[in-house]
Amino acid sequence: MKTAVIGTGAMGQHHVRLYSDIKDSELVGVVDHNTAQTDRLCALYGGRPYTDYREMLDKEKPDAVTIALPTSFHHQATMDCLDAGVHVMVEKPIAKTVEQAREMIAKAKEVGRVLKVGHIERFNPAVTQLKERLADGQLGRIFTIHSRRQSPYPGRITDVGVASDLATHELDMMRYVAQSEVDSMTAEISKVMNTDNEDIVFGLLRFQNSILGILDVNWVTPTKIREISVTGENGMFTVDYLNQNLTFNSNYAAEQNENQSDWFKAKFGVAEGDFTRFRVEKREPLRVEIESFLKCCEENSTPLVTGEDGLEALSLALKIVDNNYNCGCKKISD
Repeated sequence: MKTAVIGTGAMGQHHVRLYSDIKDSELVGVVDHNTAQTDRLCALYGGRPYTDYREMLDKEKPDAVTIALPTSFHHQATMDCLDAGVHVMVEKPIAKTVEQAREMIAKAKEVGRVLKVGHIERFNPAVTQLKERLADGQLGRIFTIHSRRQSPYPGRITDVGVASDLATHELDMMRYVAQSEVDSMTAEISKVMNTDNEDIVFGLLRFQNSILGILDVNWVTPTKIREISVTGENGMFTVDYLNQNLTFNSNYAAEQNENQSDWFKAKFGVAEGDFTRFRVEKREPLRVEIESFLKCCEENSTPLVTGEDGLEALSLALKIVDNNYNCGCKKISD
């Protein structure tokens, strides 16, 4: 399958590296206005450098592309690639606006091509194992999901704030884990780094299945934290995205009182139990994501992260920024 990458910034250059290495991919084009960057990447990984993606589409005729441009350019580049009959993986957030995202989704359906959004954490091996254990009922009923995504301010991002850049990751993860849509949300934002965009977001979400979500993202923490904790009847699972660790704090009371009456469980329902660190077979999530994308392109099947998923994450993030606090959150892609 002939592949190309449009945009070679922090994420795009890793797409170039992986497309050149994955056996089902033939990297044919690398596009960026930074010619020194494209020349360097092509010398390392192959493909031909371009400054105009339209020229690349015309000359190379790729089957699939990654679009890793700044968010403001996602819509036009995606529409042009889909019009050219090319499958598209677009980095998150899917677009700048809800209207743009809807147009991208509609165009992909019109031309019969795959549109996948780059919510990479769904492909983290620790998250994959978490989902398997939840599906197996190991946690029992889920009560809360607490997502933390914090780091120093990245000077390279200027066109969106922390809600679109970081919160979209965790909003997508909470929907993915809860297997439910957001019913209501309360949120607060701050701007403390003297920029035009928000750099701190705190949110409280209630899902339609009554699970509570806690969203805690910022660009003001002097270390990188990427973590999600899921608490339920039998204890708490925690995923450290960065180290691909999955741990479990068991609820000793639930273990001891499994056959007791509901009254007894309510009165003595939580006690500290054992701590377990599960073995996770670690892989680079982006490699797993790209391999999954290419398989969907080959089979013309539905990706794990659809355009509609990207739209939902974007819609929730924009509700936070637009001061729609205490808002109902009807699923926007319906």
